[in-house]
Amino acid sequence: MGTTIAEVAALAGVSTATVSRSLRGLPHVSAETRSRVAEAARSLSYSAAHSASCLRSGLTRTVGVVVPYADRWFFGKVVSGAAPVLRAAGLDLLLYHLGDDAGRDRFFADLPLRGRVDAVLLLSVGTTAPESRALRSLDVPIAVVGVDGEFPSVRIDDEASAARAVRYLVHLGHRDIGLISGGPDVPFGFLTPFQRRGGYLDVLAGAGITAAPDLEADGGFTIAGGERAMCQLLAAPHRPTAVFAESDEMAFGALRALRRAGLRVPRDISVVGFDDHDLAETLDLTTVAQPVPEQGALAAELLLHQLGRGAAPTGGTLLPTRLVIRGSTAPPFAEDGAM
Repeated sequence: MGTTIAEVAALAGVSTATVSRSLRGLPHVSAETRSRVAEAARSLSYSAAHSASCLRSGLTRTVGVVVPYADRWFFGKVVSGAAPVLRAAGLDLLLYHLGDDAGRDRFFADLPLRGRVDAVLLLSVGTTAPESRALRSLDVPIAVVGVDGEFPSVRIDDEASAARAVRYLVHLGHRDIGLISGGPDVPFGFLTPFQRRGGYLDVLAGAGITAAPDLEADGGFTIAGGERAMCQLLAAPHRPTAVFAESDEMAFGALRALRRAGLRVPRDISVVGFDDHDLAETLDLTTVAQPVPEQGALAAELLLHQLGRGAAPTGGTLLPTRLVIRGSTAPPFAEDGAM
């Protein structure tokens, strides 16, 4: 059996992703590390193409990537992190777009990836017990991004991360804090909106603030939805002084609604998002930054580990987040203009 990328990584003392980047000449690898990886590859007579042919299944050289929405920024970024790691190992990607609940039902009923892939990467799709059994029946490695469960996973702590953002608003002095959420009817077993809402509610309760139903609006995780939700919050009997949006895209919509309403950010209303989208810095948005491409790269490494070694790692990988404070947040202003 030929040398695997995991064996090269072990000899060089680096991750499989670093081996992939080094051998492909990609940036963000030091000269010393690149030299060590090259020497390890030479000593083991490693080549990416040969390694791919010697992986455990070795039938299709393809990884199936299952996404709820192909047009959302988060999922595109995860795939962009996973793709170079997998392609460096000689594996192609086959994208499955679920789209809606009907598409999800068809996918798990038909399992169109059976016999077409050597591994499956599932993005932010929670599975029921029957669906998990269906996936296991494929008898291929599986890794998950964004959901903690029975399969090897990479994720962040959404509840704690959201709580950090809302706690910052409380520390600034805000008491009337609105929430632009993913709404109550989220498909695909997508738990992120509920976890981020849980963080919001926990902080309010801990600060002795009663959560007001009219200060929460459904933004549907889109820019247009965020704009509609912000308009709804502005029409509430008691307008919020700050808003936490469960995604940056919804926060972008909120900023647009506030601008069109003639309100100033952060003087009239502070806004916090979640993700650190590519445009967040341009729009001076305070947000929770999460390592999105890195989640894809690490999930790809989990699959390569299983393909190359035949054993899945135990437990999940939890990555850190951080609050990035920019110009969209400030203490609440009194009516007379004093802070």
